[in-house]
Parts: sequence; structure tokens; C-alpha cells
Amino acid sequence: MVHEIAGGQDGAPALPPVANLDFERAARRGYGEAILCEPKTATQVTEIARQIAASSLPTLFTRANSEHAQAVLSALPEAFYDLEARFLAWPARPPAPSGGKVAVLSAGTSDLPVAREAQLTARYLGRDAELVVDVGVAGIHRLFAQEKLLHSARAIVVAAGMDGALASVVAGLVSAPVIAVPTSVGYGAAFSGLAPLLSMLNACAPGVAVVNIDNGYGAGHLAAQIAAPLEASN
Repeated sequence: MVHEIAGGQDGAPALPPVANLDFERAARRGYGEAILCEPKTATQVTEIARQIAASSLPTLFTRANSEHAQAVLSALPEAFYDLEARFLAWPARPPAPSGGKVAVLSAGTSDLPVAREAQLTARYLGRDAELVVDVGVAGIHRLFAQEKLLHSARAIVVAAGMDGALASVVAGLVSAPVIAVPTSVGYGAAFSGLAPLLSMLNACAPGVAVVNIDNGYGAGHLAAQIAAPLEASN
């Protein structure tokens, strides 16, 4: 199918629009739109960032490689960028935290990029989000040392690959809901995150919600919604 492209100034062909941004989303549902960079070209991300700069609305950018980050920073030079999480936020300063605490647990160092994405998402959506690293079931005593934090959290995110067992263990210790994030960490039989995904879906402890493989953004967003100020959630 051939799509005609309207002409621009001086008869030059105009480029088709690359996005129809939802500038009313924050007013409608309390949280603004996030831009998934991974499938997009740097040129497309640049155009989107320019539209955001003109709108002055806070925005998150996820799954951004170095070219995507340069594209965002070219239009929004004061944006925050975290290389490990492949995450950008504009403006750079997160909002003052409100609501309950979000605890983010990374089973191992290899799960840290996904856990960090979840933490930053929750933080830039207005929550006090604390990250704890390397508390997987292979050394379960390290998790028990964090019980004070776990019991203080309104929502807990658990990022784990391999067998994904940490989410079920944590859910058996706390009253807060647990958001489980299977990561694509593990050897062949982990099937790039499918094994921990199935383990988390079959958790024997109640109160576990599961997001998609490596979806730190989705986990952090859900945690932020659960931990929102009570008056905002009514």
C-alpha cells in the first residue's frame, strides 16, 4: 500500500508524523505518557523529544540506548539519564515523594538494570523508592537482614531471573503486595526469562502480581499506583 505524503514548504515533501503524543494523559489518569525508545530510530526519538520540550510536560523515556539518549538530550539537555537502566526523565529532578514507600529488590547484580528501571520509574512518579541489591535465595540470610525495610513498604517490586523464587519468598514474609518482574537472566533452560515468569505466575504465596519479562517500567508504575497517597487513590 502506498501512502501519499503531503508537500512541505517550497514543494519539498513533508515527513509523516512519527507520534501522536497523549498530552492529556496526566490530567486524565494521574501519570503522564512514557516513551518506549527501543523500537524507534534516533531521528524519531529526537522529534518526539522536541514535541515534549515544546509542551513542557514531565516525561519518561525507557529502553534508551546511547543513540536514543543523545537524541533526547539534544532536545532536552537537562534531562536525567541513567545508563544502566537505559532510562531518561525530564525534568531531571523527580517530584517530592508522597504516599507510601516502594521497596525494589534485585535478586542478583545481573538483575540490577531491570530493578533500577523499576526504582527510577516509581521515584519519578512521586514515590520514595529504595533499591536493595543481591538478596536472592542463594543467600537467603541477606534478605532477612532487610525485613525492617520490607515491612515499611506499601508495595514491593522483586526483579529475579533464574528460577524466580524470590518473589514467592518475599510475599510469604510481608503484608504489602508484591510485584514480580521476571528477568531474562539465566542459562539455557531459563529460556530468556520464561522459566522465572512461569515460577512467578505459579507462586504459592498470595498477593503476587506479575509483569512481563524485563518490564521494570511496568513494575515501577504499578508499585507507584499502589503506594499513591490514599486520597489520590479514592
